[in-house]
Amino acid sequence: MRKFTDAEAGLLEELILNRRDVRGNRFIAAPVEDDIISKLISVALNAPSVGFSQPWEFVIIKDATIKAKIKETFCEENEKAAGVFKDEKQQEYIRLKLEGIIEAPVNIAVFYKPAVGPVLGQTSMGEVGLYSVICAVQNMWLMARALNIGIGWVSILDPEKVKSILKAPPANKLVAYLCVGHVDQFSDKPELEILEWEKRKQKDAVLFFDSY
Repeated sequence: MRKFTDAEAGLLEELILNRRDVRGNRFIAAPVEDDIISKLISVALNAPSVGFSQPWEFVIIKDATIKAKIKETFCEENEKAAGVFKDEKQQEYIRLKLEGIIEAPVNIAVFYKPAVGPVLGQTSMGEVGLYSVICAVQNMWLMARALNIGIGWVSILDPEKVKSILKAPPANKLVAYLCVGHVDQFSDKPELEILEWEKRKQKDAVLFFDSY
């Protein structure tokens, strides 16, 4: 088994620290090459999964009509979400650009496909199957950043409507809807940190030893 150098470990850390959630105002019109999409799927397939279950399926979306339908459900859900916030926070929310469904040349819907029978390691905590799919998404995100490709995760969607639009099997569960494309730039910090929507949590606020 290969051992990695300190320099390589440092590069991985740099990729993690420079990963960004990309919005529609950052994507450019340049097409995303098929070999890049293939590489993103390849690293996703090599993510850890409970019981080696590999419970993921991916839908690559380039069709403008399909993307427009997905955008419709985003707009519906985004209007509902705005009502959750109050006063200045609501106005800030309304100004945010929270997706790039149309702007991104490629969208990828990531699904969790439940196993038919019992899965090793999933008998006590059923949700770890979903967590496995999230590991695959993180692999894609980091590889995309290494390739200087932007990914934005859109969560303000009705998952059942997305499933219907994409004709997904009834048992499948939408985990992530990703917008993928070349970008004009990556910001130095996450956009929501720059806008002070939330403050970054420091290590001593979240780290405990032996018990809370």
